[in-house]
This record gives sequence, C-alpha cells and structure tokens, in this order.
Amino acid sequence: MSALTASRRSEHGASILVTALASFFGVVLIQATAFLLDIFGDDGQGAVAVALYCVAMVFILLALYVASVVTANTFGTIVAGRTKTIALLRLLGASGRELRKSVAREGLTVGLFGAAVGLVVGIALSHLARALAVSAGKLPEVAYTTVQPLVALPVVIVVGTTWAASHIGARRVLEVTPIQGAGAAIQAPDSVRQRRTTMAVVLISSGTALLGLGVIVGSVTPAGVLVAFVGGAVSFTGIMVGAHRIVPWTLRVVGRAFGSGPSARLAAANSTRYPERSTRTALGLLIGVTLVVTFAVAMYSYRAMLQNEFSEESLDQVLTVTVGIMTGLIGFSGVIAAVGMVNNLSLSIIQRTRELGLLRALGFTRKQIRGMIVSESAQMVIASMGFGLLLGIVYGWAAAQSLLGSIAQSGFQPPTLPWAIIVGTVLCAALLALIASLVPSRRANAISPVVALSAT
Repeated sequence: MSALTASRRSEHGASILVTALASFFGVVLIQATAFLLDIFGDDGQGAVAVALYCVAMVFILLALYVASVVTANTFGTIVAGRTKTIALLRLLGASGRELRKSVAREGLTVGLFGAAVGLVVGIALSHLARALAVSAGKLPEVAYTTVQPLVALPVVIVVGTTWAASHIGARRVLEVTPIQGAGAAIQAPDSVRQRRTTMAVVLISSGTALLGLGVIVGSVTPAGVLVAFVGGAVSFTGIMVGAHRIVPWTLRVVGRAFGSGPSARLAAANSTRYPERSTRTALGLLIGVTLVVTFAVAMYSYRAMLQNEFSEESLDQVLTVTVGIMTGLIGFSGVIAAVGMVNNLSLSIIQRTRELGLLRALGFTRKQIRGMIVSESAQMVIASMGFGLLLGIVYGWAAAQSLLGSIAQSGFQPPTLPWAIIVGTVLCAALLALIASLVPSRRANAISPVVALSAT
C-alpha cells in the first residue's frame, strides 16, 4: 500500500501523534545534551559525553517502549474493527500473510511520517528554547551545535519499533477466517488464553519471589538492586501477559462503584464484554502510570534515606533538583500512554456504530449515550490508574530498599510517597477521562439511528 487512504488516515491520526511525540522527545534530549557539552567545551568530551548520552538514551528508550506498546495495541484494535473486510478479502482469495504485510506497511508509513514530523519540530523547538535561554542570560553565548548527528538514532528506532509494533498488532489477521465476516471483533481462542494465563501465573510468582529476594539481599549489599531489577522485569512481564485476565477483573470491581443506572450498567458491561479490546485500551496507560510512579517513589525514597544518613543542605538541594528532572523526563512516557488510550477508546467507539444506533432505536436518549461513554472512559482510567499506582509504589519502594537498604541503619523503611505527583496524576486522570469521552460521545450522538443500524 503506497499511501494511506482518507478513511485510514483518520484511524492512524493518534498513532502518528504518538510516533511524532516519541521522535520529538528523543531529538530534543539529544540536542539538549549536545548544547550542554558545547557549554562544557573541552571538559565535555570523552567519558562525560558518553555518560550524558547514555543517561539520555535510558529515558528515550523508555518512551519508545511505551510508544511501541501503544502502537501495537492501536493496530490490534484497528485489525479487530476490520474483521468483516478482512474476512471478505480472505473469501476472495487473499492470504492472511499478505493482509498482515499490508497492515505492517501502514505501520511503516505511520512511523516514517510521525518520526519526520518529530525530527523537524524537535530541532526547531530545541533551537528556539536555546535562543530564548541565551537572550535571557540563562545560557552563555557560545557556538552551539546546529544538528547533532545522533538525532538520527531515535528517528530510526521510532520507525523500526512502529513497523515492528504494527506487525505484532496485526497478527490477529492470521486468525480471521472467511466465515467470521459477521463478527465485530476478534477474540483469542480459549486454548491460547489458557496458555497465556498459565505463563502469567508462573512469571508473576517467580518475579515476585525475586523482587523479595532482592530487598533482602539489599539489606546487606547494594547489589541486591540487580536481583530486584530482574524480579521486577519478570513480574511485570507476567502482568502484561496476563492482562487479559487482570484488566477485565479490575474493570468489573471499578464498574460496581458507578451505580445501577442503565448508562452505568451498560458501560460496565461494555468494558468486560470484549476483554481483549478493554485490555488493549487500558494497557498503555497502565504501563505509563506504573513507570512514572515507580521512578517517583524510588527517587523520593532514595532522597529520604540519604537525608536520614547524610543531613547536608547542599546534598538535599542536589537531590531535589535531580528528582524534579527525572520525574519530568519519565512523565513524558505517561503523556504518550495517555494519547494512546484516548485513541484506542475513540477507535472502539467508532467500531461500535451499529451498537450505538441500536441503543438509540430502543429509546436511549443522547444524554444517556453520552453518560454511558463517559462512564466507560472513567472506569478505564480509574482501573488503569489505580492498578498502576499500586504497582508503582511496590516497585519503587523495592528499588530504593534493595539499593540503599545496606546503608540505612534503621533497616527496612516504608516507601516515601510523592503526594504532589500522586495528586497531580489523579487530576490528570480526571481530565483524561473527560477528553477520552468528549469526541466519541459527540460523534455517537451525531449519528442517525437509521444510518447506524445500516452500518457494516
């Protein structure tokens, strides 16, 4: 497919935004590092430059990881919405492999376009910010790098991960058969779901055990953080694998708190009727919130433990600035995850046009339709945020305790909760729920019941 059709551009709008944000973030960080080394002059060469670029790459790779998960989930949702079209093409002789390649080429086009936009905007805004800082006297007037060649690295990675994520997200094309033309969504076979559940239980159990072992080892040596890191990675991988069981269960619990009105009950039912679709929508935000809270709790706990052992004013100032910068850099991954969730929810609403038309034909008012979509969006956000906050606090505390437990004379210490970040995250969640439901509810109410019922 040489270009995206008009209808498909609307499906890929948010994916392009996600790739552009990831590319923009990487380009700005590389450019900012180059500007910093320009200020250092000859002192900013060699090991210092390598160390700064390595730190920048850590945050870039985290943002790209979240963007890849968001893109894979988005393409999974898009493929699920094209079930009838794919089944018809299969009936006419197209193979699943050919159709999957077609979707992957769409991903490549999205990656190329988004990465190019992020590159241009990132370079332009980095120089604009640098010029403003110089004119305000915040930065010295030295010869600054125009374009650091390393900016090509995040751009190439964005294109590659977007193509790979779309290829992974399109794997469900292989499961569509011509007889599925009447279906609206693709659900994994029970045997596959059972294997994933078994694997998730094994990974979560073994990862949790390693995480606990890392905390215990950390009371003797800082090397315990390595064991805890492996435990955290294994257990979180298990949560990702078993998300098709965990997320719907969490949504059911949250849905009960929204009352027994028709809109709330339908919203709760919609969230759990297609667990694969709900999981795809919520997973990106869950990952983003977990990352942000993990780093915030870890950094605040580090600071509290170091303050207890070394009560120096200069150290406290350095730690405060470091915590602020780290939290801001990690927060960008949360923004990417939020954009992905809004996009997935919008796509799922578009794909349920016929269902919404049936509700209108049965007597549902526009206000009730709007209430149902807002409730559904709020349940997704609350479930993702709540679970992500819980995971982030546990992982962040384990990271701090396993690294600095051996120098803390008071032994095990409770996690230091970054209340400002937690409150800010909750407020952002409320805003996200409103944004995620605004456009879909308006679009749903604009559709005539007759037109909606005739939709394929």
